Amino acid sequence: MAKPDWRPLRGVDRKRLSEARLNAHHGTQWLARAARAYIPPQPDDSHTNLGWDDSFGGFATHPLPDASRVGLRIGDLTLAILPPTGDPMLLALNGRNEADICAWLGRQATAKGLDAHALDAPLPYEMPAFGVAAGGCYGVDAEALGELADWYADANLLLGKLRQDLVTRNLNATPVRCWPHHFDLDALIVFRSEEPDHVRSMGTGFSPGDGYYDEPYFYVSLHPAPDATTRAPLPATGHWHTHEFIAAVATASRLIAAGDQEAETAAFLAAAAEIGIKGG
Repeated sequence: MAKPDWRPLRGVDRKRLSEARLNAHHGTQWLARAARAYIPPQPDDSHTNLGWDDSFGGFATHPLPDASRVGLRIGDLTLAILPPTGDPMLLALNGRNEADICAWLGRQATAKGLDAHALDAPLPYEMPAFGVAAGGCYGVDAEALGELADWYADANLLLGKLRQDLVTRNLNATPVRCWPHHFDLDALIVFRSEEPDHVRSMGTGFSPGDGYYDEPYFYVSLHPAPDATTRAPLPATGHWHTHEFIAAVATASRLIAAGDQEAETAAFLAAAAEIGIKGG
């Protein structure tokens, strides 16, 4: 299988991209619901996290009891049951509401001998306000969703490379996974410490946008927060975010304008991670 390449980012109107993000974020909750219903729970909730499947162009759950996965193709908002072999079962979300989707996914669960009613359990977190939660239908803006898919593919590519580099340095870095609550891709690095009450950690990740930035961004977050007077300078694409959390951030608007998007994004992540390794 060919290795994925960086996908050039063109930049889509921010309002359209935000609308696409909300459609995809809410659609991804069907993966989270299936995971909570049918995958053995883990203490850290990791049974609900998702992997980016580049050949599919979207996210997929951990395997269900029959080894199939539930996926969402981001570029056209298509829900899928992905079997280990053979063709997937597909449902386009465009023009459908949550009741339609629940009924379809419930039928797939029943066919597997699973309890369809388990999908009705409420999510343990609040979601951003969006029309589908009040009975509205999903909508597909193919250009904006395609751009969003490209962001995730590029993020998975670079975060995976960074994670591998950290592992070769004997750092404890988790696999890059998407957490459906915040809809971000993230790998967590926990630094070894002889003092259990003073453990440092670093998150290397990507967000498609949120309440802090209404655009995609890469980040390297540090916990506990380093002294504001000691934070090191970052590459030109990055800045320090200090409101409610401390992180090095590189936003879409800066990265799209970069001469070499891939190289400058990778350089930002590497520089910010090095700061985190050294303690901020």
